[in-house]
Amino acid sequence: MSIRAGFIGLGNIGEPMAERLVRAGLPTTVFDLRESAMQALAGAGAQTASSCRKLAAGSDVIGICVRDDADVRTVVFGEEGALAGASAGSVIAIHSTVLPSTVLEIGAAAAERGIGTLDACITGGAAGAKQGTLSYMVGGEKEHLERCRPAFQSSAKQIIHTGPLGSGAATKLCNNLMTYQGFLAAFEATLLARTAGLSQDALEEVGRSNGNLNEQQLAFLGLHKLPAEQRTGDPFQQLLRGFLELADKDLSVTLAFAREHGVALPGTALCQQLMARVYGVEDELRR
Repeated sequence: MSIRAGFIGLGNIGEPMAERLVRAGLPTTVFDLRESAMQALAGAGAQTASSCRKLAAGSDVIGICVRDDADVRTVVFGEEGALAGASAGSVIAIHSTVLPSTVLEIGAAAAERGIGTLDACITGGAAGAKQGTLSYMVGGEKEHLERCRPAFQSSAKQIIHTGPLGSGAATKLCNNLMTYQGFLAAFEATLLARTAGLSQDALEEVGRSNGNLNEQQLAFLGLHKLPAEQRTGDPFQQLLRGFLELADKDLSVTLAFAREHGVALPGTALCQQLMARVYGVEDELRR
């Protein structure tokens, strides 16, 4: 039996994820604060809802891909939020990068109404969402994962069950730590190589051969190979600031999670301070 999919949050990653639900043949309803984003999905075959509550009322699986913990709480707990409309037996799947404690809070409230919860965090970015090659890190009960699997498979290369509720979000935070520190290492290594008169292409070839550089890091390094006039121009700087804001938010959540567990992550804290330099954002106060 086909599940009815609902999807809240049509940003850079959420929009292609929702579109792939439609392309997979799942009856799909979407909601976003931007009417233009909903109409774009309507053109692809989705239904639109006027609120999270109404979306949830007609959905078996409710995907959420919004910016942060506060936004997740709003779309779930608000007067017109998903919990107000969801029926027993449905499942809320949180794709956003948030604290595990937020997921557990939602899970407890949802369970009182017979509603399942998963933290179904993703990695692979907008390109992965468009190509259907995301990796899912899913925490929660296996029966809820199986309920949601048809929806996840529409955009997934791999679905990894990480353990109990909250473990998906925690795994995503640890993964983000590796991603951003990897960007920092790749940036500083290639900066040193160029300044010393070495071939960056040769260094990248070595990094590929021994596994020090992956495709994500190589794509990141491409930002620094663009002409200076393009990298420092206002349109590109605006794009880089978007990357910086996301990195700052993600690393802030990771550090907050580490503090909850009494773990010092000085390297991650320094990495967060250096991300403007790493991305090439022209801001003296951040570099």
